[in-house]
Amino acid sequence: MIAIDTNIVLRYLLQDHHQQSLKANRLIGGKKKVLVTDIVLAETVWTLKGRKYKLAMADLLFVVEQLFKEPNIVFEDGQTVWRALHDTRSAEPIKVGSKKKDADFADALILEKAKYDFDRKDEKFDGLFSFDLAAQQIDGIKKP
Repeated sequence: MIAIDTNIVLRYLLQDHHQQSLKANRLIGGKKKVLVTDIVLAETVWTLKGRKYKLAMADLLFVVEQLFKEPNIVFEDGQTVWRALHDTRSAEPIKVGSKKKDADFADALILEKAKYDFDRKDEKFDGLFSFDLAAQQIDGIKKP
C-alpha cells in the first residue's frame, strides 16, 4: 500500500497537468492500494471549493463519492467519510447577505471523527461546538 498527497489526488481528478496527471493516474491505477487520509481528502475538497476551481458543494460531494468507486483507493476511515458526506448533504444552507453558504465538508468530517473517537473511548459525545453558523446546520454541531 502507498499513501498519496493532495496534489496527487488533484492531478488525478482534474487532469490539468499532462505529466503530473499521467503519474497520478499510474499511482492510483497501479497494482498497490492507495491510502487517502482524512486530511488529504479535506484539503482536496477545500482546494476544489476555493477561488481557483470554485466547485459547488453538490459537485464536491459527487467528486468524493466517485473516489469511493475507485478500486485501489482506500480511505483512512471510509465509514466516517461517508457519514460526513451525508451530514454535509443534509445541512440546509444559510443566507449570508444576498448569498447562500453551505456547511463545509471539513466541519462534518471533524464532527464524525469526534463522534468516532468518543465512541472508541466509550465516552458520551455531547456535541461539537462551533461559531460557524453554516456548520451549526449539521446535526451534532452546536452554538457555543
